[in-house]
Amino acid sequence: MTAGAAALAVTAAGCGADDSGADVTGTFRAPGSGAGQTAFTYDEAAVPAGAAITVDSEDDGGGTTVTINAEGLQPDRDFGAHAHTKPCGPQPSDSGPHYQNVRDPEATADAPSTDPAYANPQNEVWLDFSTDGSGAGHASTTVDWEFRDGGAQSLVLHAKHTATGPGEAGSAGDRLACIDVDF
Repeated sequence: MTAGAAALAVTAAGCGADDSGADVTGTFRAPGSGAGQTAFTYDEAAVPAGAAITVDSEDDGGGTTVTINAEGLQPDRDFGAHAHTKPCGPQPSDSGPHYQNVRDPEATADAPSTDPAYANPQNEVWLDFSTDGSGAGHASTTVDWEFRDGGAQSLVLHAKHTATGPGEAGSAGDRLACIDVDF
C-alpha cells in the first residue's frame, strides 16, 4: 500500500504456524473522517493523513513477534510504538495504557505504569524506530509470552523513543497516531 492511498484498508487474518496472530494494514486519517474508522492520526505533521502502516503479530510456541512497517511518516525522526489495551478512538487517550504481560498493580487508568519492573521491553511491546529520508520506518520485537485474548486492541505511535529510567519507564511522549489491531 502506498502512503497516498485514499481509503482505509484493514484486513484481519490469522498468520503463523499455529494460525494465530494478526496482520493489519491501514491508512491513517484524521478523526471523524468516516464511519468505521480504525486508524487515526492525531498529529498530521508527524503522521500525515494518508500515511500507511502494516502491523504483523505472530504467536509461535509461547512467544510473540510483532513487526511494523510504515511509510509516509515525517522523514528523519524518531517514533516509539506500543501495544495498547483498548481500541483507537477520536481522542488519543481512547486507546488506554500500554498492554503489560504482567500488570503493574500500582498502575491506574489515570496513572499508567512507569515502574521499570513492569514498564520494560520484556513485559510490554516496544517498537522504537526512526524514519528514513522518505518517511519509511520498520521495527520488530519478540517477547516470550502471548497476548491475553482481548487484552491488547491497538498499536499507538508515540512522539519519541521509549524512556527506561525510574519514574519515566515506558514513556514515549505524545500519542501521534493509532491503529486498531486484534492482537
